[in-house]
Amino acid sequence: METQPNNPLHGIKLEQIINDLVAHYGWEYMGYTIKIKCFTDNPSVKSSLKFLRRTPWARTKVETMYLKM
Repeated sequence: METQPNNPLHGIKLEQIINDLVAHYGWEYMGYTIKIKCFTDNPSVKSSLKFLRRTPWARTKVETMYLKM
């Protein structure tokens, strides 16, 4: 496995990112900050993973939020 010294998210799975953000901020704040339906209407980790894996712009926003946390 290659090392990625300039990638702070290397080795962190998307599911872990979502779980950490929910534990720190909660779904309500995440939905307010990043306006996506999977955070505001009946939020779940499963629906968020499905959406974020298919939507690069939303995943980038979530990863940025995680790095700022």
